[in-house]
Amino acid sequence: GYLRGLEDLRQIPLKLGPGGVPLLLGEVAEIGTGPQMRRGIAELDGEGEVVGGIVVMRSGENARAVIAGIKAKLAEIRPGLPQGVEIVVTYDRSGVIERAVANLQQTLIKELLVVVLICLIFLLHFRSSLVIAISLPLGVLGAFAIMNFQGINANIMSLGGIAIAIGAMVDAAIVMIENVHKHLEHQPRPTPAERWAVVEKATLEVGPPIFFALLIITISFLPVFTLEAQEGRLFAPLAFTKTYAMAVAAGLAITLVPVLMGYFIRGRIIPEGKNPANRLLIAAYRPLIRAALGYPKTIVLLTLLAALSMIYPASRLGSEFMPDLDEGDLMYMPTTLPGISAGKAAELLQQTDRLIKTMPEVASVFGKAGRAETATDPAPLTMLETTIQLKPRDQWRPGLTTAGLIRELDEIVKLPGVTNAWVMPIRTRIDMLATGIRTPVGIKVAGPDLAVIQAVGERIEEVIQGVPGTASVYSERVTGGRYLEIEVNRPAAARYGLNVAEIHEVIRGAVGGMNIGNTVEGLERYPINLRYPREFRDSLEQLRRLPLATPSGAWVALEQVAEVAISDGPPMIRSENARLSGWTYVDIKGRDLGGYVVEARDAVARYVEIPPGYSVSWSGQYEHLERANQRLKVVVPLTLVIILVFLYLSFGRMGEAVLIMATLPLSLVGGFWLLYLLDYNLSIAVSVGFIALAGVAAETGVVMLVYLDQALQKHRRLAAAAARPFNQSDLREAVVEGALLRVRPKIMTVATIIIGLLPVMLGSGTGSEVMQRIAAPMVGGMISATILTLVVLPAVFFLWQQRLVQTENR
Repeated sequence: GYLRGLEDLRQIPLKLGPGGVPLLLGEVAEIGTGPQMRRGIAELDGEGEVVGGIVVMRSGENARAVIAGIKAKLAEIRPGLPQGVEIVVTYDRSGVIERAVANLQQTLIKELLVVVLICLIFLLHFRSSLVIAISLPLGVLGAFAIMNFQGINANIMSLGGIAIAIGAMVDAAIVMIENVHKHLEHQPRPTPAERWAVVEKATLEVGPPIFFALLIITISFLPVFTLEAQEGRLFAPLAFTKTYAMAVAAGLAITLVPVLMGYFIRGRIIPEGKNPANRLLIAAYRPLIRAALGYPKTIVLLTLLAALSMIYPASRLGSEFMPDLDEGDLMYMPTTLPGISAGKAAELLQQTDRLIKTMPEVASVFGKAGRAETATDPAPLTMLETTIQLKPRDQWRPGLTTAGLIRELDEIVKLPGVTNAWVMPIRTRIDMLATGIRTPVGIKVAGPDLAVIQAVGERIEEVIQGVPGTASVYSERVTGGRYLEIEVNRPAAARYGLNVAEIHEVIRGAVGGMNIGNTVEGLERYPINLRYPREFRDSLEQLRRLPLATPSGAWVALEQVAEVAISDGPPMIRSENARLSGWTYVDIKGRDLGGYVVEARDAVARYVEIPPGYSVSWSGQYEHLERANQRLKVVVPLTLVIILVFLYLSFGRMGEAVLIMATLPLSLVGGFWLLYLLDYNLSIAVSVGFIALAGVAAETGVVMLVYLDQALQKHRRLAAAAARPFNQSDLREAVVEGALLRVRPKIMTVATIIIGLLPVMLGSGTGSEVMQRIAAPMVGGMISATILTLVVLPAVFFLWQQRLVQTENR
């Protein structure tokens, strides 16, 4: 605080000169302001350098609320800015958040309307549809209430969990309502007391097994809860909200729905046979079920062949961690060779930004080279990051897609020594935080010697370039930095009476400069740096001639006591698990991630020699995929065992439980074939869809077996009342009745799930890429599960009971 400017520095006395006149610092030194060493550069729209600001959100905060607060604060700041200064927002995540949430909200509304419409078509009773119309929104609101209590925000995944649950949420209500209709068909004008008695009886018939079926759907999502790291954080909101929605639906099914049925199901109940939709269903289904029971073993054989058929599509599906989510903006992250100067980095950044800005779909381009003034961004100058804000899609050229735009940008921005990578901003930030790799595939070489690590990395880069699907590949030059190396000749220094510390002190002050204090100007503090003038240090020859004062008063040049040279060295040292490492970044296109890595690993194993003591590991999104797959291989079988236990608790017998579990694989057939036809890759999102499918397929099987059991017990009672043995003809009629007369609720439950998922499946917009991968296996699987429920299960049930009847009648 004693030095308040350059003039105070100039007036500092050093010692008395001739005649007692004080010698001032300003008389022996040039004093002025100078720049600090540049570690980062910011540029806007290719027009020149700017000052950039980054807002870092605390972990776990609501991004939408934080961004709204930032916008409000910026609005307060803008009026007080100096003349000619403006704040330009170069990236805003709220756009992708709002588009994703709005897209899923519209999908949820469509699903609600579809479900109510299906009930109205099959029951032709508006008041019965009101039971669904009331209970379903209450179930969704209950899930939202629990979400709010837990602190789960409305986002793609949390809303997606409710979207894929809506069809299954109403299954219990549909089955109960249909069963009440079935009973009331035989009582045209019941009194209020009789109507409530019918509701009670119908509810007790199907309520307990349906409740267990909903619990099975809930438990089937257990594997999703066990996911860890990035995949766990991504899918945890979806797993929680789907579980909450199903749990609330199960609770409402045994509490509110029976009460609503008692109040709303009144008036004229149209018999099932008089409904055109039901008559058409029965007419189509009757010959099918009789044919299935006539040739049950053939049906079982065809089922096995159908199950085996899914080997073909499954073997041809690629794999990826997650489908690419089109965020609406882009990020350009090229890599340059090390050793680039700050001036050249600024020139390169402005040049690439200007080229990108020539695209008519680009709204703004904000480029950054190197690091910001924060410990959270340790990037070297060789690392460029350009955030590209795109205009709304309605302002794009007709027919242009994001992939097409990236191809055009890649053709425009082609500079020597620069490796391009075009990525999504949010996804890339998440990947970099998790693994440090900003491309889909990363290869890490670890070992004791950086020179060997670089040689291995360069060889990997050469080999990977030949792998089909490689868009770009760049191996870090871990020894590509340039350093001034001064090695003191100790014997020579000793002859002049100099020690190493004294020589280092001169070098430090001459070349790098030393901070000797601070000066205060207003509210700002600046360091005071002491160093030799530029003309003494602007070349290698000048540095060699740096003068050193000896104790005897003589002067010698630095080259007389030291070797001065430029040498190569690491621009930045990376280490993982206490080992030095070098990274290779690989961007791919036109290939699935899993298939590409398998081929790339094979190429590296065959053509790259790894010295002893060195290792190669594969990272990036592939690392997440491998970890999630290993976890699911353990948890999914455990979950199937738990489902089997709940099926046993539901039926009280192991036979029905094993029957459902044995026929369950058929539900997967449609899912795999639909994925194959849509050209989707297997991913964690697809795995979540199959997990959800398994629970729903088990639930539809439970409904069918409940009806078959009821019909079987009814015909056994009739046979006992007639004092005759229960024979195979009775069994066949029981199975036909259980399947045929209950085709309406089964078709309604399946239709609500399939048609309810169609808005998700056919939707577009932000977030649809992920939700479509979850919905596709469910839609395809429910088609094959419908065949399983209506044809295969009755046939297998008939064969099983046939053996029991034969045993009884011996």
